[in-house]
Amino acid sequence: MSKRSNKKVTIFDVAREADTSYSTVSRVFNDGSKVALATRQRVIEAAERLGYIPNQQARSLAGAQTQIIGVLTPRLDNGYVSSIINGIDEEIVGTDYRLLLYTTHRAEQDEEKYVNRIVNDLAEGLIVIVPRHPEAYLAALRDKNFPYVFVDHQGISENSISISATNFRGAYEATEYLINSGHRRIGFITGNLDIRSGLDRLHGYRAALQDYGIEVDQSLIRNGDFLPKSGYIAAQALLELENCPTAIFASNDLMAFGAINAIIDAGLHVPQDISVIGFDNIPQTELFRPRLTTVHQPLEEMGRIATRMLLQQIQDPSKVPHQGTLLTTELVIRDSCRPLNTSLS
Repeated sequence: MSKRSNKKVTIFDVAREADTSYSTVSRVFNDGSKVALATRQRVIEAAERLGYIPNQQARSLAGAQTQIIGVLTPRLDNGYVSSIINGIDEEIVGTDYRLLLYTTHRAEQDEEKYVNRIVNDLAEGLIVIVPRHPEAYLAALRDKNFPYVFVDHQGISENSISISATNFRGAYEATEYLINSGHRRIGFITGNLDIRSGLDRLHGYRAALQDYGIEVDQSLIRNGDFLPKSGYIAAQALLELENCPTAIFASNDLMAFGAINAIIDAGLHVPQDISVIGFDNIPQTELFRPRLTTVHQPLEEMGRIATRMLLQQIQDPSKVPHQGTLLTTELVIRDSCRPLNTSLS
């Protein structure tokens, strides 16, 4: 809760609250000098708690640019999000823009709250990573002509400004690879199905099975939420089936890691007993053992292009992109899958 009072809050108050120097606070709000992301975020949060209004915000009210980009993400604790943010950060290097970062912790109600805060605060534009409930605030963004880009989301209308990857195609090709390797009983762990990418990956899996004349067995489809624990629990359920799968395709790498741990805990081996494929190709996939076969999603490139799209809107509103941008996925074959001695019928 804010500590706002009638007493004027100074830059020195913010420095004490953020446990940093007043010169650092000044750099955060004024001259654009480099400040570590964690420190910058701590200062911004301290200023908000105290109700500090920096001179830059006063200049903003007078019509000047703040040169701050708001970034809203569900969480920060995985390679998927960090790769996208790295791309955003790399793209603004050399510009005068800085990042204002908020996390929703996957709470839909917080997404709208933080979007409103960013729009009405210092930011000139907004990047939302994996929006959960964009219909709650998209109309408001358009009414304000506020620059925005949705990342890893194909939009809720033809005019939504977004960048995503070919999730359907990536899932289709991963499933097809397993089929061509002789697998017929392929388990699938879904992501959140209220997110377009999660739904597209499920549809890609089902389409590949149907195109190869393999009946879709609902018992082989288990719900997950893109987090490792759900992958573990889903894999456990698949292993308990009387006729368990010979391969598991998880909708993202984090759930694939969870699935592999469940397989190992059951006394089985990957890929000798069960093959596993993930999706995203986050940096940890090459460090995990066995190295994970996965669908590469160009996450850093998505962050870079999203930033270019946003800066274009900020700098020239007449050139606003009106269609979603799709980047191509690619299957990356490593060590977590093996072919079965089963020929195609």
